[in-house]
This record gives sequence, structure tokens and C-alpha cells, in this order.
Amino acid sequence: MKTYRVAVVGATGMVGRKMLQVLAERKFPVGELLPFASAKSAGKEIEWCGKKYTVIETTEENIKAAKAEIVIMSAGGAASGKFSPVFATAGGIVIDNSAFWRMDKDVPLVVPEVNPEDAFNHPKGIIANPNCSTIQAMVALKPLNDAFGIKRVIYTTFQAVSGAGVKGYDDLDNGMKAYAEGRSDYELKKFPRPIAGNCLPEIDILLDNGYYKEEQKMIDETHKILHAPDMKVTATCVRVPVFYGHSESVNIEFEKPTTPEAVREVLAKAPGIVVVDDPANHVYPTALECADKDEVFVGRIRRDFTVDSGINMWIVADNIRKGAATNAVQIAQLLIERDCAR
Repeated sequence: MKTYRVAVVGATGMVGRKMLQVLAERKFPVGELLPFASAKSAGKEIEWCGKKYTVIETTEENIKAAKAEIVIMSAGGAASGKFSPVFATAGGIVIDNSAFWRMDKDVPLVVPEVNPEDAFNHPKGIIANPNCSTIQAMVALKPLNDAFGIKRVIYTTFQAVSGAGVKGYDDLDNGMKAYAEGRSDYELKKFPRPIAGNCLPEIDILLDNGYYKEEQKMIDETHKILHAPDMKVTATCVRVPVFYGHSESVNIEFEKPTTPEAVREVLAKAPGIVVVDDPANHVYPTALECADKDEVFVGRIRRDFTVDSGINMWIVADNIRKGAATNAVQIAQLLIERDCAR
């Protein structure tokens, strides 16, 4: 089997570590692993598949020397904007997990179950991984759009603190410990207000149109991934006191008549979807049960009686796996299946 020189950038971070885990689980044909990180982590050792590797500082000189063929970036927008083109110029195909390249017209935005063909048209040598909350929604919406045509989508998301990185995770962890001890004197590292026992209807920065950036990302990325610029989409994104797993209440209005039974039938046959829908017996997806799993779970499928052809559903997935690491590795798998690595 052909093997590849694979760079994981941000290898010591929360998502980077999960990317390494998924590469191992999926037996990706890594000939040489090249773990990159910032100067703060450079020189440290990490273990992967029984071998130890020294973390490489992400510099232009080191990138050119590495000669990586496949690059999975999880290093933030500023680092991606600076270093992704360097990796690409040096001969690698970059799969980037930041928001930096997602809306670039020359960079495909890919969910492998949804628009795999887009991955093979990458003029800049860069492929973007969508936003975590968008990814899981797309896996469910694409087969329904194919079957019934989507006129309008309303997203309401309930997003785990791990989506905000280690500092977001720590805010919840520290807040829960303080609450248990009857204290209120802990330091917030990420969020503007306490997240423990709370819900924050703001994710990312506030835009001039009144939407937070996370909401605008979902709108714009839905249009791009589904190649449906005129689809009516709106979103409200909420950070909730959950460690792992994004949950979404999604309301869809269709062009064609449909029923909950027909929607379940379509989703049951769709790749990457698990239908978990027996609410009479308290059976529906939850973040706890979906943690560390790659699939997207859908339940609470029911009619919206306010429109002629409307459906409500509940979509849950692990935001660090399918919402980031697994989706990126799946894109890399698409490339090697066609031997498209440079």
C-alpha cells in the first residue's frame, strides 16, 4: 500500500490530538508523521501508534524541509492564513480546520458525505473543513434536499464548550467545581459570562447585522456546501454547559410534500446518519451518548404544522470528532482513494 508523509499542524491541541487518534483508528497510510505546533510546544515528544515523535515548530523553513504530501491544519485562522499556502507551495494538499479559507471562492468547503466531488477542485492546494455545527447539519440536510427540495431552514444550536477550545472547556470545568464548593470566585478564561449552569446566546464576535459570527457561518456555509445560494437560512447559536457534543433543533420547510415517515426513510439510507427516534420511550439522540462517535444522530422527527410541508428534527454529533477531526481525515481519505495527494 502506498504511504504518505502526513503533517498534523496543531498536533498538541485538543483537536490536533483527536486528529491523530482518528488517523490511527482509520489506519490511514501514514509513511511518516510530521507533528507541527507553535514554538511553545516545539521540541516536546508525543506518542502515536507506539512510536515517539518530536514536535516541529511551525516555521516556513521547517515546512519546506518537511515535504509533507497531506497536511491537516488545526492551528487557528491566523496561523492557517500564514502557513497553509507555504505547505501548498511546498507540495502538500492542505485540509484546514479554521474559518480562514472557508468562503474563499477558490477553496472547496467539503463534507465527504455531502459534496465529495468538490474536494478534487482545489486551485490553491487548500481544502476547507466546515464549521463544526454546519458539518452535522449538512450530513442530514443533503439527502433531504435531494429528495424534497429545501425552501427554508431555521437552525437553533446548543453547542458544547469544547468547541471553544481548552479555555472554554476549563471555564465549564472550573465553574462546576466552584458551584459544588459554593464558590463564585473562579476566573473566566474564555467566555464573557459564566457558562456553568447557564446558556450563552453568543458565539464568536457580534456582526453589524445583529448576528454573531457563528450564526453567519452556518448561513454562508450552508449556501456554499449545498450549492444553494438562494436557500433561505437563519440561525441562533447558543453555548451550553456540555463538554462534548453539539445538539441542533432544525426546522425545515420543503418544496415538495413530505411526511415524518418519508423523512425517516430517507435519513435511514443516508451515509453517516443514525436515526434514533422513539420519543414515546424516551429514545432520541443526546450529547452524552454521541460523544467520541463519528456518526450524526437524528431524532424527534415530526411535522411543523405552521407550513404546508415542514419538518422539525433534532441533530446531535460529537463536535470534536465529526465536527472537526473525523471530517478532516475523511477528506484526506477521499484524496488518497484517487491518489490525488501531490
